Amino acid sequence: MLFLSLALPAPSSASAEPQADKKASPDPRALFEERKQLFEEFDQVTGIPWNYLAAIDQYERTLSIANPKKRPLRSGLIGIYYTQTEWSGIANPEQEDTNPYSIALFGGKGKDGSGDGLADRLNDLDLLSTMTSYLLTYGTSEDEIKRALWEYYRNTRSVERIQQFASIYATFGRLDLHEHAFPLPLSSNYAYRGTWGASRGWGGHRIHEGSDIFASHGVPVRSTCYGIVEIKGWNPYGGWRVGLRDLNNVYHYYAHLSGYEKNIKQGDIVKPGQILGWVGSSGYGKPGTQGKFPPHLHYGLYRDNGQREWSFDPFPYLKKWEREERLRGKQKTNG
Repeated sequence: MLFLSLALPAPSSASAEPQADKKASPDPRALFEERKQLFEEFDQVTGIPWNYLAAIDQYERTLSIANPKKRPLRSGLIGIYYTQTEWSGIANPEQEDTNPYSIALFGGKGKDGSGDGLADRLNDLDLLSTMTSYLLTYGTSEDEIKRALWEYYRNTRSVERIQQFASIYATFGRLDLHEHAFPLPLSSNYAYRGTWGASRGWGGHRIHEGSDIFASHGVPVRSTCYGIVEIKGWNPYGGWRVGLRDLNNVYHYYAHLSGYEKNIKQGDIVKPGQILGWVGSSGYGKPGTQGKFPPHLHYGLYRDNGQREWSFDPFPYLKKWEREERLRGKQKTNG
């Protein structure tokens, strides 16, 4: 059994404390930095890249957000989740067992990473040690990590998401990547309202899975998030469209573009406010079809729970990001 705490330096924070009683940091930026420091410490000891540890942890967190009834979201630094049965072992008569030796005897996954002699499912170091111990049974190269993730989740979607997250973290070198921007420049002339769920008829009866933002042809369309370009190209419904995946495992769908920013391609990492393309009226036909409706951006949001994806109303998020960006602009002007 591998006890990572034997090689790790003493944590600079209280991350070794049981998390049930730990209060969240009042400063989100400090929380992100504390979490990243923990990943870097494990990276130094295990050789598993910190950005992959961060990506696994964040993916686990998104699963808890998408499946709150099955996976309660933790309040600690680490979002990795194990059921009590997974942690203690299915045949373990003591399901609340914290003894790492009896847990191992009954085939449980729980490890003692803090060195206190307990394998505590509420302890950040124990959780992270349990995951890294599993990964180390396969190796530390990218291909070996991918194989370990496939065996762990048995889902190609999960492996892809974690790789995407790891790429985003590697590009920016930090975890505090949850700022958003409005999809059009605030200085442009645009109008929108909540139209999610409205009926649509072209191509068969269906609901409108987004919000339409009407603006002049050629107005820049921008990334709303830190994310990765997951898809780019023609869609019979959406015309020239692009799709981004963010760190909350939310897919951002931009449709009816008149064209793309020339350097944008699938797999690119983007940041809020970065230009993706321009407002147009493409779609409702074969590639190149234009002008069947007034120019506008169709913007949609889709959440992924690890097994399927579904649309949800982007309107309140658009209003929120619009307000936040205006506030940042005022603060920058006044500062």
